[in-house]
Amino acid sequence: MIIQKASDTEVAAAAARAGAEVVRDLHGRELERIDKGAGDFATTADLAAERAILDVLRAARPEDAVLGEEGGRQGATAADREWLVDPLCGTLNYAVGNKLVAVNVALRGGAAAVADPFGGEDGEVFRTDGTRAWGPDGSPLAPTAATGLVDVNLDPPFPGAPGFRAVDLLAHPGFVAAFRPRVVSTALALAWVAAGRRAAYVTDGGDLTGSVHFAAGIALCRAAGCVVTGIDGTPVGEGPARGLVAAADPDTHARLMELIRPPGARPA
Repeated sequence: MIIQKASDTEVAAAAARAGAEVVRDLHGRELERIDKGAGDFATTADLAAERAILDVLRAARPEDAVLGEEGGRQGATAADREWLVDPLCGTLNYAVGNKLVAVNVALRGGAAAVADPFGGEDGEVFRTDGTRAWGPDGSPLAPTAATGLVDVNLDPPFPGAPGFRAVDLLAHPGFVAAFRPRVVSTALALAWVAAGRRAAYVTDGGDLTGSVHFAAGIALCRAAGCVVTGIDGTPVGEGPARGLVAAADPDTHARLMELIRPPGARPA
């Protein structure tokens, strides 16, 4: 049981782990789908995992606000501190039996945790206090581009088109020569960049720094020492950054940016 004296990092990890336990327990069962419009949906697993996460946060940090993917903003609405919760990132994967999903919990501007419900024997939790980052075994995360694997989010909409579409990156000769694409379709890929399991992650979109889907993964990558910017090159945290490029090191980031925004290209 988490008590209020626990650190924010411990609270984030405990909350993510609680959500992951629900996701793991409900996997493979027939689940009701809740339509959210535009082809998006939640399942009863998303709702149950968010409740489990909120139970931990309310017990440990009753004076904080929470912004949940499914329940919206709850708790102390005037609070200075806010937790961002994505109880099941990769719902479509999960709904068809795929286990590539994540549970994301982040304190805005602070600690965060990403849980992989199906990693290892009992799941894996990656965590950060906002400055340092650790893997499931407690060792510091060590990004590396050695795998050459780059996860690319291909989900619409494509706000950067025609200047940039992630799907076009996969067919670029320069990309094919230097990297190998992967499509995980969950922000778990950001944790893998921080852990050295991926060289980079690329997605288009708006300003994702305050997104329940990406906040925890961004926090992990930044604390681990990755280079994290928008697809326009704006460093995350230094102004509105559209989309996301999270790379293990400066060289990998520079090579990707040359493909995304080649010299002389007009901004999208």
